[in-house]
Amino acid sequence: MGARLRVLRRRIGSVQSTKKITRAMELISASRIAKAAQLRVEQAKPYSEQMAKVIANLQAAGAGAQHPLLITPEQTGEVLIVAISADRGLAGAHNANVIRVAERTYRSEIAKGRNVTMIAVGKKGVSAFRYKGLEVAESYEGLTDVPTYEGARTVAAEIIDRFESGRADAVHLVYTDFITVGRQVAVSRQLIPINPDDVSAADTDSVAADYEFEPSPSQILSRLLPAAIEAQVYAALLSASASEHASRQRAMKSATDNAEDLIKSLTRDFNQARQAEITTEISEIVGGAEALKAG
Repeated sequence: MGARLRVLRRRIGSVQSTKKITRAMELISASRIAKAAQLRVEQAKPYSEQMAKVIANLQAAGAGAQHPLLITPEQTGEVLIVAISADRGLAGAHNANVIRVAERTYRSEIAKGRNVTMIAVGKKGVSAFRYKGLEVAESYEGLTDVPTYEGARTVAAEIIDRFESGRADAVHLVYTDFITVGRQVAVSRQLIPINPDDVSAADTDSVAADYEFEPSPSQILSRLLPAAIEAQVYAALLSASASEHASRQRAMKSATDNAEDLIKSLTRDFNQARQAEITTEISEIVGGAEALKAG
């Protein structure tokens, strides 16, 4: 019985150490959610909304009719998919959901007879797509944990360059949309050409076309649309980061709870084994004493 007790004692110690790690990761993720989700995501929203309103004003003034970023081709030949995953694991189904939606979008476009190229943001997505045999043209790491506007600008520049050079006729953005701390949804939406519905949704009642523009509305729009795409990529990075931390918090809380249950179960087995060992020793002592009396 001594060997069994030693094994149980080691297992209890190992699970307790794991519990400390998962608990610490849960607390870290909880603290980062407050910054990433409740603060940074909310701060980025007014900028995107005002950007959409300005674009709507410029369109109302007659700009953008022939701008390539606003023209939807009748038939798309080359498609670019930008998938935003995480650089680290232990985040529940966060990465798996993004990879699944990106792969579904990839297969759907291939089925339509289109050539598809992928840009993977996040180490987990890069490894998963290459393992599945999907073509990854560019990869970026270290952008999702603490997103920066410069990182978003780097990704957006690559996207715009591919679109304007004709290497892509349409761009789809796949990321996890942060709705609440308890709910995040992996989504795929068209980034380029810019959907007119996305622009018109920005409080069209306040849009007016009686402004005097200097320089011309077309020139302003040409400068503004790349910035709008950068803002959308940045918002997606922020949302993905917040979703990652929320998913990791839930996963680590579940792991901590499971560790506590396992510790209780192992402790119960340990106590039972120790009690059995004590009972055996007492029985041996009593048996020995009875043998001495009989002798």
